[in-house]
Amino acid sequence: MRPQHLLGLFSALALSLLSAGCAISPAGSIPISNITDGARAEVAILETTDLHTNIRSFDYYKLAEDKSIGFERVVTLIKQARAEFPNTLLFDNGDTIQGTALADFQAQVKPIGCDETLAMYRVMNDIGYDAAGIGNHEFNYGLSFLARVTGQRFNVDLKRDEAPMPSKACAGPKFPLVLANVLSVKDRKPLFKPYVVLNRTMKITDAKGNAVSAPIKIGVIAFTPPKIMDWDRRWLDGVVYTDGIKELAEQYVPEMRAQGADLIVAISHGGLDASPYLPSMENANWHLALVPGIDVMLLGHSHQIFPNAASTAAPFNLPGVDKVKGLVHGVPTVMANFWGKSVGVVALSMERRSGRWVVDASKTRVEIRSIQNADRSFVEPAPEVAASVEAAHQATIAYVKTPIGTSDFAMSSYFADVGDITAIQIVNQAQTDYVTRYIQSNLPQFAALPVLGAAAPFKTGFAGGNDFTDVAAGPIAINNAADLYLYPNTLYAVKISGADLKNWLEAAARRFRQIDPTLRTEQGLIGTMPGYNFDMFTDDRLRYEIDVTAAPGSRIKALSFLGTPVLPGAEFVVATNNYRASGGGGFPGIDGTKTIIASPDTNRDVLIEYIKSIKNITRAKHGATRSWQFSKVSTAGPITFKSSQGKLPLALAAGLTNISVLQTDDGSGKSLSTYQIDLSK
Repeated sequence: MRPQHLLGLFSALALSLLSAGCAISPAGSIPISNITDGARAEVAILETTDLHTNIRSFDYYKLAEDKSIGFERVVTLIKQARAEFPNTLLFDNGDTIQGTALADFQAQVKPIGCDETLAMYRVMNDIGYDAAGIGNHEFNYGLSFLARVTGQRFNVDLKRDEAPMPSKACAGPKFPLVLANVLSVKDRKPLFKPYVVLNRTMKITDAKGNAVSAPIKIGVIAFTPPKIMDWDRRWLDGVVYTDGIKELAEQYVPEMRAQGADLIVAISHGGLDASPYLPSMENANWHLALVPGIDVMLLGHSHQIFPNAASTAAPFNLPGVDKVKGLVHGVPTVMANFWGKSVGVVALSMERRSGRWVVDASKTRVEIRSIQNADRSFVEPAPEVAASVEAAHQATIAYVKTPIGTSDFAMSSYFADVGDITAIQIVNQAQTDYVTRYIQSNLPQFAALPVLGAAAPFKTGFAGGNDFTDVAAGPIAINNAADLYLYPNTLYAVKISGADLKNWLEAAARRFRQIDPTLRTEQGLIGTMPGYNFDMFTDDRLRYEIDVTAAPGSRIKALSFLGTPVLPGAEFVVATNNYRASGGGGFPGIDGTKTIIASPDTNRDVLIEYIKSIKNITRAKHGATRSWQFSKVSTAGPITFKSSQGKLPLALAAGLTNISVLQTDDGSGKSLSTYQIDLSK
């Protein structure tokens, strides 16, 4: 472990050696062979996850400070933990280099050079991480970019539309990146090191009660969701493949132990799922915890908090999961939220028994430390973080301010769940226009088929009242387009049948809970399915109803095209994104086999170019065509949903006259109100 207070040159040398995984033995360190049974130590494992390049407490889409997020505030918590615990290790779980306009700017607008360090990695270098895993979103920009910014040279045959692999190892993070379950088709070897064994020195109390320093070896292995093969098929298909995390853990954990690892940390970018194990499963960590020899699990991907005694999330209420103590089959486990909202802490109590270090689970503590204090204020940011990325921050702001058009109405997702399509229709129109023109020029065999657009509201309040798309009427700039289309997806088109279309809509309608119209008590309308899977169509030729009183799978009613019922054998082309077309979200029949266009252009760039071409966005042409509505039903009790406070006028402006405010403040502390919808209107 790193000593907490080293000065001058020795401090810089120590930090450099630690980052490289080298042992440092301060004066007084004793050989491992001299440590007798009964010695004790406390080792704090610190985790960040799903940072998504939220370095600053700043929203690049709203161009405003957002104190509820930001690595710069997490750094303050890390410093506090290092001062509190005699021994600390700091790890990141992944989904680190994508997610904000700053990330896109450095990847796509003005890509960083080989000798430059990515802004996110630069600030992580500064605070001194010990190791990190790789998340699914690390693959969004392609393997060439990933190799460049991580300082790797993958032995792969890249897709033809990718930039070449760097000719040399570029500047990357100063800490090791590990990933066991993504392998090259070319040489059948992992892209990254599958694991690393770190040599550290920790402060211990020996069996006689003396404070001494002693060496320790920590094995670190990491995994990412196998679903990357669907989500980023454009870059990965035929280039890499994945192996099962359980099988790989069973292979590599004994190897790390054989190399002398006293402690094994599994960094797995995923959640918990007790379904029968499959090597391809997205959230296999309930099974991973059963692999002998794993001492700590660091989770992510699900954007949730664990441990969390109040959680009603199904994965945290599975057999063998202790959501209070933070244990999965007895293994201390943590998931530290997302976007720099928290740091996870696993305070391990270790004891020397039978000549080896053993984790005493009864005295180990697992907790989440939030950047938000109990009084709802926020910890202060570490000022050096902002200073480190100031140039990239300002360049990103200048870029996203570039004007591209105007709008005579506000486009938002505050009420997208209940029918406001103001932030959806312009996306669908841009996608449909692109695909229609492409087919006319390149795919005349599909020219007679109707082209539809499907898009989802990416921001639907998961993170609170500020987590909604909100584009004001007036000038439209690039940051507004980025707010309307959050992710760097690429535009795909699929040829589907009428049966596929109905199944697509049924899958999207899983967003809603099943409503019992006879209940007099309050019923929440929105279920647990993420908003980014609530695809909707906004085309005056297409009409359908969603019956939320029906069971999932039988909710779509009165589906028609040009006033005629859609038959199972009808044919359509749907403009969507690579995630959905390749199987993302588990939509039946949409599995990558029906793609007819796999564009290299991002959906966001397509949207930007479309807005530039039309210049003036109007509600009449671009924000009033709603293809769907709820089937009308009278309910005995209130049907409610959550949205940001004070936004009812936007619902009324969008024609949603059946919405009212039930509670101005829902009591969550997230700036949300409880709204009511009258389904009979």
